[in-house]
Amino acid sequence: MRMIVGLGNPGETYQGTRHNIGFQVLDLLAHKHRLAFGASDWQAQTVLANLWGEAVLLVKPETFMNESGRAVGRIAAYHGVPPQDIIVIHDDLDLDLARIKVVVNRGAGGHRGILSLLTHLQSGEFVRIRIGIGRPDPALPVSSYVLTRFRPEEQEALLQQMETVHEVIRLIMAKGPLAAMAMVNSRKGG
Repeated sequence: MRMIVGLGNPGETYQGTRHNIGFQVLDLLAHKHRLAFGASDWQAQTVLANLWGEAVLLVKPETFMNESGRAVGRIAAYHGVPPQDIIVIHDDLDLDLARIKVVVNRGAGGHRGILSLLTHLQSGEFVRIRIGIGRPDPALPVSSYVLTRFRPEEQEALLQQMETVHEVIRLIMAKGPLAAMAMVNSRKGG
């Protein structure tokens, strides 16, 4: 079994914000495959599916971003999913809007959700799909910026990239993270 984790914050207040891009990717993936998330015993919305011929558990932690690892660690331990079989999708300030980058075995880079995962999984071997949300104006604190909503033109640019993100997930599952890195990491706009 594999796990695909989208990072974000639960509740309507945070829907559509930059920090919730991981939730948005999973919601679109679930919609595309006609799946419905439900509550679980692990403080997460989950759905078990067969995607591309493999059992996959989609996970949206409800522990808030900074404690994402608590839910993910418990779910992974219960299902016996090793870190290398976990794909995590999250926002990234250091990438231009809608830019996609795949990494493995990296530090948190200031992302508290990733720091929580590193702590609770006790490993950095999980695959990360970083999606660029751009940098804020210097006058706006980062903590405020990540909770802003995308402007319509930004949302459109992100939606155009969703098919690429889904293809990256499929490629990671079929051929591993190096194949996905080769596909997207060198692209300027994608």
